[in-house]
Amino acid sequence: MTIAHILGFPRIGAQRELKWALESYWRGKSEREGLLETARALRERHWRLQQAAGLDQVPVGDFSLYDQVLDHSALFGTVPPRFAHPQGAEVDLDTYFRMARGRAPTGKPAAACELTKWFDTNYHYLVPEFHRDQSFALSSQTLFAQVEEAKALGLNPRPVLIGPLTYLWLGKTKGKPFDRLELLDDLLAVYAEVLKRLRAQGVEWVQMDEPILVLDLPNDWRRAFELAYPQLAGDRPRLLLTTYFGELADNLQLACHLPVEGLHIDAVRAPQQLERVADWLGGHKVLSAGIIDGRNLWRTDLESLLDRLEPLYDRLGKRLWLGSSCSLLHVPVDLAPESDLDPELRSWLAFAVQKLSELNILKRALTEGRSAVAEALGSSRTTVATRRNSARTRRAEIRAAMSAVTESMSRRQSPYSQRAALQQAALGLPLLPTTTIGSFPQTPEIRAARHALKTGALSSEAYQGQMRAKIKEVVERQEALGLDVLVHGEPERSDMVEYFAELLEGFAVTRNGWVQSYGSRCVKPPILFGDVARRGSMTVDWITYAQSLTQRPMKGMLTGPVTMLQWSFVRDDQPRSATCLQLALALRDEVLELERAGIRVIQIDEPAFREGLPLRRADWDGYLDWAVRCFRIASSGVEDQTQIHTHMCYSEFNDILPAIAALDADVITIETARSNMELLDGFAEFNYPNAIGPGVYDIHSPNVPEVEQMVELLKKAAERIPPERLWVNPDCGLKTRQWPEVEPALRNLVTAAQRLRAALRKH
Repeated sequence: MTIAHILGFPRIGAQRELKWALESYWRGKSEREGLLETARALRERHWRLQQAAGLDQVPVGDFSLYDQVLDHSALFGTVPPRFAHPQGAEVDLDTYFRMARGRAPTGKPAAACELTKWFDTNYHYLVPEFHRDQSFALSSQTLFAQVEEAKALGLNPRPVLIGPLTYLWLGKTKGKPFDRLELLDDLLAVYAEVLKRLRAQGVEWVQMDEPILVLDLPNDWRRAFELAYPQLAGDRPRLLLTTYFGELADNLQLACHLPVEGLHIDAVRAPQQLERVADWLGGHKVLSAGIIDGRNLWRTDLESLLDRLEPLYDRLGKRLWLGSSCSLLHVPVDLAPESDLDPELRSWLAFAVQKLSELNILKRALTEGRSAVAEALGSSRTTVATRRNSARTRRAEIRAAMSAVTESMSRRQSPYSQRAALQQAALGLPLLPTTTIGSFPQTPEIRAARHALKTGALSSEAYQGQMRAKIKEVVERQEALGLDVLVHGEPERSDMVEYFAELLEGFAVTRNGWVQSYGSRCVKPPILFGDVARRGSMTVDWITYAQSLTQRPMKGMLTGPVTMLQWSFVRDDQPRSATCLQLALALRDEVLELERAGIRVIQIDEPAFREGLPLRRADWDGYLDWAVRCFRIASSGVEDQTQIHTHMCYSEFNDILPAIAALDADVITIETARSNMELLDGFAEFNYPNAIGPGVYDIHSPNVPEVEQMVELLKKAAERIPPERLWVNPDCGLKTRQWPEVEPALRNLVTAAQRLRAALRKH
């Protein structure tokens, strides 16, 4: 019988129950037992949904209280020395949270582990830290306990492990440099122990995630796969080697020949590899085809997919499994509550719960025949045709504007060196100017006002009055702190992408379509279904009001075209480059209107620029060409005196620095506090030509950095970047922080900048 399964399910809960339970525990308002009970109830609910949908196995270990990579660091005892964790001891809950956040209800605060993007997604993972003398030991019982939970419910659990090579790849070495592969044998010994324990629990299959097999792997890492997996061939369950996010390509034969019992591939991102893998896979192995999209939310064209699957099923029989392309972590939980969506658009969508049903329909069609699911196939056929022929997805005037784009629209009037002098004359900023990234704390009062506006309990005029009062408060606070370039704080914005999506044609927003970004942080990606156009001004009134309250420069705040694209659920009926160009043209109009209104500093955030980079280097140039062009079209219409900023965070940039320089932003701000200014090494070696603001305040931790800590970070920055091109700022926006943390942290930031200014003047 063909197996239907998924690689993972969203953890947060349909109503973000995990978020509220986590934050309550962190604030000391609830006990450990309450948090763990919420987690247990969510796991059972999600497993029951899969069971009710007819799936044959449930993933166990896909659920996490913060992050699955951090879970594995706890499992293997990979705890950095600063957390004072005894080697081999159980990693307790608050040590786990201190690694994630720098602070927990108990234990001494410490610098949190580095946070970065999970491959090319907007999910963030905690980077493992490896030392030359690193040792590993089984240090968590959580996975085994969850297996027992599932078995007690009468379910068939399939534990999920990040594979040993991927785990090492995702980590960073600390201290004296060494090759991470030197740690492989010791790590494999713990993997073998884990697998043996799972076998003793009666587990039949284990999901071993090795997504790095879709990357360009060095030869020593490819060889490491060939050496590692035979060492796991002892007393263990059967292994389903799991790859996703791309094509195996030159790693296809390697993956097919590893001593495992099954191989999962992403047949959504790389449908062309499905038949090739079937050709190379051994005659006894399972081929798990990831044919339901775990990254986007459009309904599957079931009939077209069956046309491809039926010949494979005739060939492989029960060795053909059907699955999601990757974990469903990246999509919202359930479409059912989205009654506010336009009915036609809603009919085009499938969230995680609906994707479970699609898998079951495909399984039944293969095993019982299409007639057994004729009604469902008919519904799918109608939906596909309706969407394909819908007039709402294409607009002639937008297509005409795209055709009219010229090369001159992507070039500033003068080079940076000339612009910088004009901007300095206009703005009069000190050495090491201080600023923030854009957002300030979204207080309960702000959120309550926004909710009241949406429910009709508050009029638009009253809402605007309340938001203006919040802007005035934020401006006054910034002036009192001594910041040099101010922001309006974004109280009117629920989210940096959703806010603009609500004001642009071609987007729809959901009521409850939440997706986990990291920990308790959730985002609600809008749905980009049609051609994009700007209806009118989106930010000008708010920014000009804020500027009227101060003599200091006020930044206009926009979200860039690449990030709008990456952080939305994007239409799949045209190239992403075309959609991005539409976004760039809409944002260009907004930038020019801000300039006409007298705003001389405009920030166009692109935190997703690196995230959008294809996983294979052969595909990089094509992406970077259109991504850079779209940013420049959005930003290059302004006069030389107008200073364009951009912001990027929580990614590795050093391998794409030429493209970042090609953006030609006057100032770029980046995250560097958690990585101790490591990112600046690449900027220095590249001789990055424009101004740069390396973050000195880790906003993802509640810890307030000391002045001396920031001064030391700035000194490191000044050793790499000429001080006259250095800015001082936090790592990211302050939306998720609280004012009692933000004010002292920013006060220390300003003091640190003043101290270094004074020291530099003496020299």
